[in-house]
Formats: sequence, C-alpha cells, structure tokens
Amino acid sequence: MLLSLITILLLLGTGQTQRTTPDFMMEYFQRQLQELEGRLIKCEQGFQHFSQRLYEMSKEIHGQTSKVNVLKSEVKGHIDTIAMRMDRVERDVEYLQNKIPDNAQVDIEDSLIEDQMKEAKLKKTSVIPKGKDCSSELVGIKSLKIVKKAGDINGSWMKDPTKGSAKIYFFSGTRNSTILAYTSLKAFTGANSTKKTEVIRLPFPWHGTGHVVNNGFVYYHNADTNNEILKVHLNNRTVADRLLLPGAGRMPAYSLSPHTLLDLALDEMGLWSIHADPDFGGNLVISKLDHSSLAVEHTWDTNCNSRDAEASFIICGTLYVVYNSHYGGRSSIQCLFDIHDTIYLESIPVLFFPKRYTSHSGLHFHPKDKNLYAWDDGYQTIYKLDIKKI
Repeated sequence: MLLSLITILLLLGTGQTQRTTPDFMMEYFQRQLQELEGRLIKCEQGFQHFSQRLYEMSKEIHGQTSKVNVLKSEVKGHIDTIAMRMDRVERDVEYLQNKIPDNAQVDIEDSLIEDQMKEAKLKKTSVIPKGKDCSSELVGIKSLKIVKKAGDINGSWMKDPTKGSAKIYFFSGTRNSTILAYTSLKAFTGANSTKKTEVIRLPFPWHGTGHVVNNGFVYYHNADTNNEILKVHLNNRTVADRLLLPGAGRMPAYSLSPHTLLDLALDEMGLWSIHADPDFGGNLVISKLDHSSLAVEHTWDTNCNSRDAEASFIICGTLYVVYNSHYGGRSSIQCLFDIHDTIYLESIPVLFFPKRYTSHSGLHFHPKDKNLYAWDDGYQTIYKLDIKKI
C-alpha cells in the first residue's frame, strides 16, 4: 500500500497526469471498494448455496424419519395381529376341548375335526348382548328414494342417529378433510342448501367411504395410515381417541369398492368396524368397538367373502353384505353373519335392491328410522327397509 502511494506521488510530480491528488485517490478507493463488494457478493452466494444444501439435507432427514415412523406403525400392527390370532386359536382349542368329553373313547375322522374347527371359528358364542331394541330381522328392501345428486362419484352421507338430532353429514370423495353439515334433510335438499351449510375441517384427511357420525363425534379411517381409526370431536375439531385396528388395511374391504380399506358401521348395539382379511381367504372380519374409548370388545371371522362385494351394513349384530358385478347391475344381499346365531341363515332368500344406476360406494344404516343412506354414482339415495320382528 505504501509503495503504491509513493508511485502515485512520483507520477503526479513528473507531470504525467493532469488530475489532482484527491481525484486520483478517490478513483483508487472506488476500485478497492468495488473489489471488496465483489468479494462480499461471492461470499453471500456461497452462504446461500450452503443454506440451500442444509435445507435439502434437513428435508431428506425429515422424510426418512417419517418413513421410519410408518414402518414402526406397520410392525406394531403386525405384532398386534399375531397376538390377536394366537388368542383366537387358544379360544378355538379350548372350545373344542369343552365339546369333547374327557372320558369318551371316540374315534373322530379328520374331516369331522376340520368341520368342527370351522364351525367353532365361524360360530363363536357371542359375548355382546342384543339389547331390547334387537328383536327383528331384515326381510327386504321396500323402496328407493333419490334425494339429490351432488359431490363426486364416490362418497358417503348419513344422518346422525343421536336422539333428537336430525343433522345430515356429507362426505364427498374418497380422500378429503372437509365435511359439510346440514341441520336437517330438508335443509340438505333445499334450493338454498349452500347458504345453510356448516363447513367442518378435520385435523387429518379421511380415506375411503366408511365413516360414521354419532353424538357429536366423527369416526373415520386416517388417510395417511393403513389401519388407524380416529375419533374426532366435531365442535372443536380435536382428536378425542385413536385405534390401530389389528390385521386391518391390508386389502380392500370390498373388491368392487377398492377405495375403502376400513368400513365403520352403527346399529342398535353401537359401533362396529369391518375389514377383509387376506389370511382368511379375503373373508370379512367384524369387530365390536367401544364408542367411548375405541377399545376392541370382540372380533368375529365371518363366512362372507369380499370378492364381488360393494358394501355392507349391520343390523342388531347381523352383518349384511351387498354384492354386484364389475359391469354394474342390480345389487343384492347374498351373505349374512349373525353374531348371536339366532337367524336361520339357510332360510334367508337373496334380497335384491330396487333397480338403480351403477353401484354403491357407501351404505349407512340408521338404527332409529331403519333406513339405508346410500351413495350411488354421485346420487344420494335412501332405501326404506322391510324389518319384521322375530
């Protein structure tokens, strides 16, 4: 720096430039500032590049952590499934031991043993009482009423069965987090229904069409999991409880409704879950759930298969499975499973639905008015059921 100043002064002294010393010094300092500014720009660019790399690494680590959490959830689900199945096997063995007298010397053929084991598995003694409202059975579908056409092709809608409530809840699509609520069926079908709509945003999106609403809570399958059921308070939108249902979520509950892995149902006895089990040939499995804590009270392996099924519903502890064809047609109830073993299934004829559009993506039974609330190719439909006392 000193040498540069001396050179500048010599040049000024010899008359090689006409500029004054202050002007020359200003140019020199400007060049130095420009060089310094360039270095600062490079430094800032390097810092931005480093920040971007740090952000990308953080994002990648977060993604890997999420995958690990999902795997942990799946492993826990498999462990719970194994434990549940071991418990079922133990109960089946105990059941068969009680059926065979200790002192009897009887030769039993292998085929007979297999039949007994199947019967024990399919027809376990129920631990859930029927209750005073369950002295009837479904004998037919009386009529069909098309209420409205709204929303996506697939969806579900229902009426809150809580005593004194007439609210209608509308779930459009197979993955969403917004529910539309109406004060009554009249408000839902009215010309100005959009003005009377309450928009409810859930903390997590749903998956499929198997949701139910009861007593101010919505129960649904969490879309970001294979087998998690959430109970969400409709007023404050908070998660009140959750359940990882053992063995569920590995295949669609109904082959004609592949969007639904977990189906939930309400009847006179309370809350139920329905799913298909690939380890049981794709047959449906039903579980009675405690609506308060979501605890599993009991589980039954049914004889109803998920193949060519489109939906199902439960009345007084009896599962009714609705079947159709891949090409569309007339739906019919072709399989029943009664947990109390009080219905003589062999005497039940095939129950056909009235002619309609294509196939049901959702069926929800209302235990008070004894109607089915159906979603049929975007049409909101009500089926009036023919129910007689046993």
